[in-house]
Amino acid sequence: MIRVLLADDSILVRAVLRDTLDASGDITVVGEATNGVEAASLTELLKPDIIIMDIMMPVMGGLEATELIMSRFPTPILILSSTVDERDVKLAFSAIKKGALDVMGKPAAAVSAVNPEFVVKLLDKVRMLSRIRVIHHIQRTRGPEPIAVPRPAANRSILAIGASTGGPKAVMSIIKTLPKDFKSAVFIVQHISSGFAKGFAHWLDLESAINVRLAETGDKPVCGTALVAPTDCQMLFENGAVKIVDAPAVNSCRPSIDVFFSSLAAEKGDESVGVLLTGMGKDGAQGLAHLRDQGALTIAQDEKSCAVFGMPKAAIALNAAERILALDAIPDVLLHTFNH
Repeated sequence: MIRVLLADDSILVRAVLRDTLDASGDITVVGEATNGVEAASLTELLKPDIIIMDIMMPVMGGLEATELIMSRFPTPILILSSTVDERDVKLAFSAIKKGALDVMGKPAAAVSAVNPEFVVKLLDKVRMLSRIRVIHHIQRTRGPEPIAVPRPAANRSILAIGASTGGPKAVMSIIKTLPKDFKSAVFIVQHISSGFAKGFAHWLDLESAINVRLAETGDKPVCGTALVAPTDCQMLFENGAVKIVDAPAVNSCRPSIDVFFSSLAAEKGDESVGVLLTGMGKDGAQGLAHLRDQGALTIAQDEKSCAVFGMPKAAIALNAAERILALDAIPDVLLHTFNH
């Protein structure tokens, strides 16, 4: 039985979540908190498998509570946020930076509990995130580890990054290292809850020196600019530009990393670097293989630094990854490859 702690100041929202989770058969709510202070105290007392936490609460909000919990008694945290409130979204991604694993839209009213799509997504996230082993999230400094870097190729001009569970923080850790004059265009496909892609792009933009925004049909590769795939659609690279289409899910994903990586391989494979980061499932593995077949430098995140070693593992099994690197080693290789 998966043990859940709810942290939300709304009685109605807690009731919706409690009824939804308790009806699953394999998930139970073991405690409820109305603010971050209570959430931290109950986490220490109850030792839940996962915390579902609102970002805006009195006394102590979800951001501060996440930082406290991850520094003292690390526990998987799913952040709930409104998709329309810009401040909520910004705080939600800041909580991910502090150690939370994922973000999801909050039910607006009790009617959300009977929304099959909401129920399925919530239960899937709880089951998946509760299995992730998290560690103390304390900022540390350490010297760089020596790594072997590939010989730079003069024609590399596109960086494509794919990620899923645990990805927002992993993607941010790479993007924030890129200089303003980064000599490559960047494309990012991140599996994220519906409505959060724009907020994710805005968060990355605030955290980095390069420009980051949501991709649109017709966008062409521009050095020093990163484009994030929108949710609930597929992003392609076609005729030298981005194409956003209303197409079916691939690997149960919209957007799918495989779809974008494969389309990029067909046109710009030998000019690209593909990076596949942490995530559940196998999306991106076949696309990374297509990129490597067409001459791209391909990188998969290693098991030790992954929140979930699913997608990179699948890519490695296909021999799609030319390099298997720890997350903190990837930026040096990218900088050497593009800005040598």
